[in-house]
Amino acid sequence: MTTTMPDHGGLPQEEDGRPWTDPALPVAERVEALLARLTLAEKVAQLSSAWEDVEPAGPEVAPGTSIFDRVGDLAETARHGLGQLTRPYGTLPRPALEHSRALADRQRQVMAQSRLGIPAMAHDECLTGFTAYGATIYPTSLGMAATFDPELIRRVGAAIGADMAEAGVHQGLAPVVDVIRDYRWGRCEETYGEDPHLVGEMGEAYVTGLQSAGVYATLKHFAGYSASMGGRNHAPVHAGPRELHDVILPPFERLVAAGVRSVMNSYAEIDGEAPAASRWLLTGILRDAWGFEGTVVSDYWSLPFLVNAHRVAADLPDAGVLALRAGMDVELPDQRGFGDALVHAVEQGAVDEELVDRSVRRVLRQKAELGLLDADFDPRSPALRAGELDLDKPGSRALALAVARSSAVLLSNDGTLPLPSGGRIALIGPCADDVRTMFGCYSFPNHVLAGRDDLGNGVEADSLRTALAEELPDVEWEFVQGCPVRDEDRSGMAAAVAASDAADLTVLVVGDKAGMFGIGTSGEGCDVEDLRLPGVQEELVEAVLATGKPVVLVVSSGRPYAVGRFASAAAAMVQVFLPGEEGGRAVAQLLTGKANFSGRLPVQIPTSPGGQPYTYLHPPLGDRQSFLSNLDPTPAFPFGHGLSYTTFEVDQLAVDHERVPTDGEFTVRARVRNTGSVAGAETVQLYAVDPVAQVTRPVRALLAFAKVALEPGERATVRFHVHTDRLAFTGLAGHRVVEPGEILLEAGSSSLDTPVRAAIRLVGEERDATVIQQHGVPVTVERA
Repeated sequence: MTTTMPDHGGLPQEEDGRPWTDPALPVAERVEALLARLTLAEKVAQLSSAWEDVEPAGPEVAPGTSIFDRVGDLAETARHGLGQLTRPYGTLPRPALEHSRALADRQRQVMAQSRLGIPAMAHDECLTGFTAYGATIYPTSLGMAATFDPELIRRVGAAIGADMAEAGVHQGLAPVVDVIRDYRWGRCEETYGEDPHLVGEMGEAYVTGLQSAGVYATLKHFAGYSASMGGRNHAPVHAGPRELHDVILPPFERLVAAGVRSVMNSYAEIDGEAPAASRWLLTGILRDAWGFEGTVVSDYWSLPFLVNAHRVAADLPDAGVLALRAGMDVELPDQRGFGDALVHAVEQGAVDEELVDRSVRRVLRQKAELGLLDADFDPRSPALRAGELDLDKPGSRALALAVARSSAVLLSNDGTLPLPSGGRIALIGPCADDVRTMFGCYSFPNHVLAGRDDLGNGVEADSLRTALAEELPDVEWEFVQGCPVRDEDRSGMAAAVAASDAADLTVLVVGDKAGMFGIGTSGEGCDVEDLRLPGVQEELVEAVLATGKPVVLVVSSGRPYAVGRFASAAAAMVQVFLPGEEGGRAVAQLLTGKANFSGRLPVQIPTSPGGQPYTYLHPPLGDRQSFLSNLDPTPAFPFGHGLSYTTFEVDQLAVDHERVPTDGEFTVRARVRNTGSVAGAETVQLYAVDPVAQVTRPVRALLAFAKVALEPGERATVRFHVHTDRLAFTGLAGHRVVEPGEILLEAGSSSLDTPVRAAIRLVGEERDATVIQQHGVPVTVERA
């Protein structure tokens, strides 16, 4: 016997005993009741997904879209139900409400074809904002990290989550918490920098924000992806166990402890193991050691890659079995190793059905938590019910502007900045009047609309050229492109030199245009051989600097380029990391002094394009050894560096206890003062140095930081409350320890500017720190 659901669904449902639809019952009870009713095919369907909008002939928006065709229509792929609908907004350029309507129609179809009416979760990308046509475009993750302001990034996550929830999306494929190990890697822009503590702080802020809106976050990419050999996408990883456990894994561990609900595997391999088939990673570390209870989802087509890229599986059924045994729960973006192949493998005895049940429980638990199993679930999104979906709200634009302003880094300044309000200024460079050079590779325009200029960007965005003209209307501006971003076209250089020579000063804007798989100069699959600026932009910079006129060099890029060699010739230098739709206005306000710079470098800026294989987090042998090598890896601008239109002083560093138990806590105090004449914000950075240890340790490592806004003459006391877990490392025995001995503490404005020092001595027995009690460092700020 059947009955009809309310008009919000209009789907026939079985009437007899449906306890899983009752939200008053415990989630575990609901899950077991539903699991018991599912056939094997229906169970496997919950571990599968379908990508309805993918166009193999369209842009390469994932590694393989031009190779892998659709598995089939939804009538076939969801005939037993479905676990996830893939990228209902982030694949095609349609008005948002049309996407919402299509999503509701697909959801109704999935529920109708499911014997028990189980809806699918919907997931989409959300790295620099919801990747949908017309959605707010925030700065890249590297730009967010440059703010050194976790609370600001929590607000960004919450705003993105609110948009996705309104649109009916349940899971976001962000954040990327890989720690940068090689600047040549194209996906540097997607990360939060080269320090695991900074990555963990910003990643936790984003996850907390996104999930506060009821959208599950997904950690990417577990693990080791950013350490790919040569900085090349999808290359093997040769990371040692200490690099893995002390640098690469800590942000993932921290965010699991913070309650992230999903994790995605890495495409790379670690010492011959493909993460998608690694029980050591997906179960041994993630679940057994860290206690993760959410879902593991595959990065797109990771299961077929086990066959054709890693060659650890003979065929797709074999790949599905390997992944399921390892701890994979959901295959994205479709169903090749799971789906019919997995059903057949279970029926043939190749894998135990209990492993299927294990993953189905995790999937159903999340569907219950999100309300998808409730009796009154409505397949229409809140926006569709309201008849309106604005994905670029005024409040979101204001937030994007705040982040862009906070993320810009003033590298150097001889007094030329702020720009004068009159006179003649030449504006030169390929990134000065192209708004897409301000967007990351996962922004909708660069991700989906590459080569589709007829569709615009979906959002309003002013170039720096437009914004500067509005900020300084009395300036006589002359714009010359000079050269393209990547093409070796030098035909405009003579005009650029002439414009610079005739001007009082020049603003020269160079950098990247992000894209996917070689379309751009930064982004996924856009790796580089060295750290020279793309194309012939270096020649343009040299030619303009040779005029002898004051030059303000602005770099808008997704990775740090080796522009340090221009520092002595440029009047001022500014670094922005693809600052989003409000980037033009933000940079213009900063250059003109309407706003003050407060960004700090989450990565170093190299001097030499090839002599910087190490990030700042290197052991003593990574420092300059002039008597051992002719190469000098010293950066032009170090990690944490950033100037302002005012000046600051950090002093009076002190600790509350000089002797601290290896299982104890201590508080570090520092004073910060605004010693200049305008308001600004200083980021007080606390570093730890381990002078003697059983294994080599970094020269110094970021322990904590605090961004403090101060009026002229104002001072504040910053207190860092540190648990000794923050001093743990992987010892000779292969597990994490806190070792007794002296620890030096340094505070200041960057990793190479730490003018004040103190010390503590850790006392007692060496402590096993396998289980971390406190990942972060609570900070309190007291104003005088």
